Amino acid sequence: MKRFHVHISVPALDDAVRFYSGLFGAGPTVHKPDYAKWMMDDPRVNFAISQRGAAPGLNHLGVQVESDDELHEMQKRLESMDADYVAEPGAACCYARSDKYWAHDPVGIAWETYHTLDTIPMFNDGADEHACCVPAADAKTTRADACCSVSASGKAGRSCC
Repeated sequence: MKRFHVHISVPALDDAVRFYSGLFGAGPTVHKPDYAKWMMDDPRVNFAISQRGAAPGLNHLGVQVESDDELHEMQKRLESMDADYVAEPGAACCYARSDKYWAHDPVGIAWETYHTLDTIPMFNDGADEHACCVPAADAKTTRADACCSVSASGKAGRSCC
């Protein structure tokens, strides 16, 4: 079963945690000094916020899947749309290790499809101290090697979220 994912960058994490905990009627399932996440079943959503230097507002949207088969299905959907996408197998992002694909919708909103494999103790496994690693909207790279930021020229970076 798939779960809708929303990630919002916030300027003040504690204020946002209070607000969203009240809105959702529950505290976060993951709470770090710079990050919080609610894994809810009603509505079925993975809602994350972070205070990592990105501009406040929508960071990215996504679909979290529960199996490799579901992730492969999502990859096939991207391919059938002839969508440019970036593959990130084994990415260390947002206190988790995941296999994922990134694409941008027609207006430039980043969409992440991913299967979480495990938790990790440090944001991005300590590789980067900045915001989530949504690939640039102008990245025209498909089936890339594991990376988090890809320039229009296809050069891969190593900052993940």
